Amino acid sequence: MKQLVQTFAAIFIVAFGLLYVTHYMNASEGLSGGNTLTVYNWGDYIDPELITKFEQESGLKVIYQTFDSNEAMMTKIEQGGTTFDIAVPSEYAVDKMRKENLLLPLDPSKLPNLTNINPEFLNLSFDPGNRYSVPYFWGTVGIVYNPELVSNLTFKSWNDLWDPSLKNKILFVDGAREIMGMALNSMNQSVNDTNEDHLQAALAKLHTLTPNVKAIVGDEIKMLLANEEAAVGIVWSGDASEIIDANDKLTYVLPEEGTNLWSDNMVIPKTAKNIEGAHQFINFMLDPENAAQNAEYVGYSTPNDKALKLLPEDISQDKRFYPDLGSMKLEVYDNLGKRMLAHYNELFLEFKMHKK
Repeated sequence: MKQLVQTFAAIFIVAFGLLYVTHYMNASEGLSGGNTLTVYNWGDYIDPELITKFEQESGLKVIYQTFDSNEAMMTKIEQGGTTFDIAVPSEYAVDKMRKENLLLPLDPSKLPNLTNINPEFLNLSFDPGNRYSVPYFWGTVGIVYNPELVSNLTFKSWNDLWDPSLKNKILFVDGAREIMGMALNSMNQSVNDTNEDHLQAALAKLHTLTPNVKAIVGDEIKMLLANEEAAVGIVWSGDASEIIDANDKLTYVLPEEGTNLWSDNMVIPKTAKNIEGAHQFINFMLDPENAAQNAEYVGYSTPNDKALKLLPEDISQDKRFYPDLGSMKLEVYDNLGKRMLAHYNELFLEFKMHKK
């Protein structure tokens, strides 16, 4: 009898332990809701001090997790194994997610700070009426370069990248839309072009650029350019800002043929457990002081008009990162659909294999 009691006691202890572990894992994975808020964002894309400030003001515990691509983020949300209360997809991903019923509609009455957003970034084609998304940061794709390491080139055109003097001097960011878009722009085509002849011509033109391309890299592109291990890079504007902060010899330009105007946006995935807390967080990030602090930390451009007025003039008046949107040919990435996006990736992979 004693042995039976001991056996039951052991089973109880194991069961209680499993229950505790399950509860802990649920909380850490954002499955418990309640007093936690799980934020799914790009890496190093928020000032950590703001998370602490939000926790103190709201009484919520923020669980912050990161992703490195829109596709990885969408796949995890679509699978539904992990609950996220906030996610930060790019514009074409917002379009895809809302069409696939992966998002919850926002309650504007809980977002009074939404009035701080510049109307230029509202009611865009990927989310008419901003029913599902709120702008977080925006930027462009352009050329960062070191004038001391190039032969009097100023990169007014994408076609300057093909200059023979740049042999083995250019770094590419590892992005199919960015590099295929650059090639299409260089031929005065749209970054959203789906014409097969145009796409094949863009690939062929990229192949001719191979001698000038030193490498196709990820986040390390910032360190490599700042350390002058390459003269030129195709990068996002926020990365360019970080690079220039690290080495002020470099500068950033937007070629005359045009380029991508992108935005990342806060959304509430449909599996969210803390919808009230999610609205609180979005509204907190839309506060001018918080948005300005975040913009200074991250280095990307804020769509928040009131926050922009709080930034130092050397940031807010820098036309490299806050260009006159009406005077340039800037395009938002369209959601090209699964098949065409896969085709873009295939073409880019072919270019990368050719580069090797």
